[in-house]
Amino acid sequence: MASRDVVVGSRIGLHGRPAAIVVRTAAAQGVAIKISTGERPPVDASSIIAVLALGAHGGDTVTVEAAGEGADAALDAMAEVLARDLDAETETADA
Repeated sequence: MASRDVVVGSRIGLHGRPAAIVVRTAAAQGVAIKISTGERPPVDASSIIAVLALGAHGGDTVTVEAAGEGADAALDAMAEVLARDLDAETETADA
């Protein structure tokens, strides 16, 4: 299983809209993706409830894991989204 550590770029963390963007990205990858933070066990990254329950804050390091064909590309996509400040992007879109 391939994995990657990523620092959460959203200032407030994986709440509401940022979590939804992460979940949509995970669901679109075509491989199962797990996400974890700290000592917590990995959860399904395509589940909004599971991602919200992680309680990941801005600046926290999360680990994303994927297995199978396309795992590296899936991790690239997840890392790119997780590292962005999705809070700032949301504010800009709402303005």
